[in-house]
Amino acid sequence: FDEMLESFQTSPVLVAFYAKWCGPCRLMHRELDDARQMFDGEVAIFNIDMELFPALGARYHIEGLPTAILFKEGEQIYRIEGLETAEEMVRQVKDVL
Repeated sequence: FDEMLESFQTSPVLVAFYAKWCGPCRLMHRELDDARQMFDGEVAIFNIDMELFPALGARYHIEGLPTAILFKEGEQIYRIEGLETAEEMVRQVKDVL
């Protein structure tokens, strides 16, 4: 995970934490696909399955799903908790950047 973040030192990265059993997470996947298109390469987006990587959830204090964390230069700078539309995610991220 750290190596992935390091490879994007010059670009912001939005990491969405989810679980397969989580209904809102399934809806969030569609919104993230739309957000990817809206960012047009400006922000990289990745999904992390909490069931496969529970240590990352503990490390970043993920208490509810879905949760998306925005990283810039390897550091966490913003967090979106719960289901949001693509438009709202893009607005929030652009406001922070």
